[in-house]
Amino acid sequence: MTSLSPTGTQIHLQRGAVTAQIAQVGASLRSLTVEGTGLVPTYPLGEPTPSCSGVVLAPWPNRVRDGVWDDEGSTRRLAITEPKFGNASHGLLRFAAYDVSQSDSSATLRATIVPQTGWPYEVGTSVTYTLTDTGIAVEHVLENRSDAAAPVALGTHPFVTIDDVDPHDLVLTVPAATQIEVDDRMLPTGTSAAPAALRDGVRLGDIVLDTGFADLIRDADGTVRHTLTAPDGRRVTLWQGEGFDYVQVYTTTSYPGQPLAVAIEPMTAPADALNSGLGIRRLLPGESWTLRWGIELG
Repeated sequence: MTSLSPTGTQIHLQRGAVTAQIAQVGASLRSLTVEGTGLVPTYPLGEPTPSCSGVVLAPWPNRVRDGVWDDEGSTRRLAITEPKFGNASHGLLRFAAYDVSQSDSSATLRATIVPQTGWPYEVGTSVTYTLTDTGIAVEHVLENRSDAAAPVALGTHPFVTIDDVDPHDLVLTVPAATQIEVDDRMLPTGTSAAPAALRDGVRLGDIVLDTGFADLIRDADGTVRHTLTAPDGRRVTLWQGEGFDYVQVYTTTSYPGQPLAVAIEPMTAPADALNSGLGIRRLLPGESWTLRWGIELG
C-alpha cells in the first residue's frame, strides 16, 4: 500500500495476469487490468477522484431533492452537496477514508455511516474487492447498528473501458426495459420505454447519456450483464447481482486523459429514492444486507 492524498492510501492487488488498484477515499475502484488490457480508465494520482469514479454510494445513490426527505413522518434535512442543482448527492461516504485490510488478491474496506445532519442512523459498511481469473468480484455489506429500522440503499460508480480501443468505437449494451425521465435538476419525473437499441448494442460515440434505467433484464442465473464490445470482438462485462435492480449510465468527455468515458453504475434504488421509497430497504436493528457485482473480460 502507498499513501497519496487526496485519494488516500492506494491498495494494489494482483492475481496472475489480473491487477487492480483501490483508493482508500471512497473505497474507489481506481484501475483494473486483465492480461495487460485496462478495463477501468485511470486518472492522475495527485488529483481528486473525477466524476465520482469508482466510489461507493451509501446510504443512498444519486440525488435527494433539496436534501429533504420524509422518514416515516419525520422531516429530515441533509446537507446540500450538489449546489448546482440544490440536492444532496451520492450518500455520505464519498470522501470517507476507509479502514483497510488486504491480502495479495483481495482487500476489504470498512467505514461507518454515523448520525449527522439529516441522517439519524448508524450503519456499518464494508466492501470487499476480490480478483478473479478474468476480472474482479465485489461484495458490499450494510449493517444497521441503530436501535431503530434504518432506510438504506447503495450504489457504486465504476467507469469501464477497453483501453487500447478508441472509446467512441466501443459498443454498449444495457439490458433494461424502462428509462427514468428527469427534470433539469436530474430528478425523476416519470418513466418511458428504454431504447431497444441499447439492448441490441449502440456505438458509444453515437450516444450521450446520464440516465437511470429500471426493469433490468436478468439472465437465467439471475444476473444482469451490461457489456462494452470492441470491434475485434473483445468484451468487458459489468454484472450486477440480486438487489441491484437499477443502473445509471453516464457518458462524459471530461474524464482526465479520455476523449470519452462511460460509467455503468449498479444501484439498489433510483434518484430521490428516500422520498419515493423505490428500492429502499429498511434494515432492522442488527440486520445486514449483502450485495454483489463485478467486472470481467471475456
